[in-house]
Amino acid sequence: AMNEKVNKQWAIKEVRKDVTDNFEVVRQGLITETNLLKKLKHPNLPSIIDIIDTDETFLIVMDFIEGVTLSVYLEDNGPQPQEKVIGWASQLCDVLSYLHSRENPIIFRDIKPGNVMLKPNGDIVLIDFGIAREYKNQNSTDTVYLGTQGYAAPEQFGGHGQTDARTDIYCLGATMYHLLTGHNPSEPPYEMYPIRYWNAELSSGLENIILKCTQLNPEDRYQSCAELFYALMHYEEADESYRKRQKNKFKLFISTVILSILFFAFGCTGRIIKWNMNNNDYSALIMQADKAIADSDKVD
Repeated sequence: AMNEKVNKQWAIKEVRKDVTDNFEVVRQGLITETNLLKKLKHPNLPSIIDIIDTDETFLIVMDFIEGVTLSVYLEDNGPQPQEKVIGWASQLCDVLSYLHSRENPIIFRDIKPGNVMLKPNGDIVLIDFGIAREYKNQNSTDTVYLGTQGYAAPEQFGGHGQTDARTDIYCLGATMYHLLTGHNPSEPPYEMYPIRYWNAELSSGLENIILKCTQLNPEDRYQSCAELFYALMHYEEADESYRKRQKNKFKLFISTVILSILFFAFGCTGRIIKWNMNNNDYSALIMQADKAIADSDKVD
């Protein structure tokens, strides 16, 4: 829709009772989404402009996000370069950190390429808060399975623990896997292999990061998006080739230090030898002078 007064485009999400199964369930999900979004302000999140709720239809007027979802972009362009994926993942870490750091932390629970909009300037926007929830300390488990198979963490299956910030980290790891390899984890073989199984040119450091994100046990994953962001910014330091280069540099440094010590020792030894020789020569000259004086006295 176009707001002609301010010449601004808006997006309108419409759900109609006459064409929607379980309208009340869907409506409640949308109410949850809008209530969450109304309280948020972040450049990587859409803003809610207005809500129109009637008995027959539910309308959400929100920011129009120009661009395409990452799922469409991936379908059109194939697996993406790791630097580009790291850039997108870093933006997602930032917005997820914002959500997780709210007074009542918000867990998104459905990060996947289809829920991330890519704008023409390269920025991304996280969309569709339909299954997001506010984290409650008193809960030990989530009672209902919500999420997208393949991207969802084990604890998103009802009764397998409560979803928290580490759930979003799992989903983000699965999303990075899909973007890098082009293989959708929600399709056969329904398994995430190490990314270099598909492309040996990818970084082993980045591979280790994704493997850690997608551990079955939340305790074995990164414990916060800030921790994951730091790892992404330093992924080369975990790369095998980087470690090999650093090891070689360390060996060269040690060799240089040892050679410097040896040269210093040789230099000191040479100076000592020269000093001793000079002292010996001086002593010999003194003895010769004393002898000359004694011989002169005898002649006199």
